[in-house]
Amino acid sequence: MTIETQNDIVKLQIIGKIVADTLKHMINEARVGMTTLELDHIGASYLEKFNAKSAPKLTYNFPGTTCISVNEDIAHGIPGDKVLRDGDIINIDVSAELDGYFADTGGSFVLGKSSDIQKKVMRATREALNCAIAVATAGKPINQIGRAIEKVAKKYNLKIIENLGSHGVGRSLHEEPTFIAPYFDSSDQRLLKEGQVITIEPFLSTKTKWVEEAKDGWTLFTEPGSVSAQYEHSMIITKYRPIILT
Repeated sequence: MTIETQNDIVKLQIIGKIVADTLKHMINEARVGMTTLELDHIGASYLEKFNAKSAPKLTYNFPGTTCISVNEDIAHGIPGDKVLRDGDIINIDVSAELDGYFADTGGSFVLGKSSDIQKKVMRATREALNCAIAVATAGKPINQIGRAIEKVAKKYNLKIIENLGSHGVGRSLHEEPTFIAPYFDSSDQRLLKEGQVITIEPFLSTKTKWVEEAKDGWTLFTEPGSVSAQYEHSMIITKYRPIILT
């Protein structure tokens, strides 16, 4: 969507704060021995307090309120009986709708003690997100987002998961501009527009450049032994730095 009124901004900021706070709450409440379904219930209860609806459930009939992915599973993990263990790297993606407005956020963290490689991948992915946000200004080519992510990946000698990209958001969970590549795509001639609402969500990995879909039809997984991370914000594009909603 493109912002048309001040009310659009206010409504997006409200749902943006709800999903951001839900993500923080879930991370804080995660415990060794808990199942991913139990953690999802915590997120569901938090969203319900604000009358926010799960966007993946609302849009795609996803079998969970949030997406929780553990270790080699990196995205769209279905909450279930998987038990969380010390040292697991966990990715939670929270997206929700309220009053016709959508916001989307996500983040990776380690439960308990993290390894040096986990710390490196998470640090690099946060940096990639921040660098991509810094170049996301009205009038600039969309492909500068991917260029910024690519530079950080090379700096840390990590791989970009190329088939997971950013996207438009706002009036629905996924909308124009569709698939914003996490690498520099010279063929993408689209420009960022003032008032445009998008996500930026880099996925970096030690081994994997392409994720595959599991038999459950949802979970996306990496190569065995791969360490991966993702961080995501929803934002409004301006002439200057984007307005971060989440």
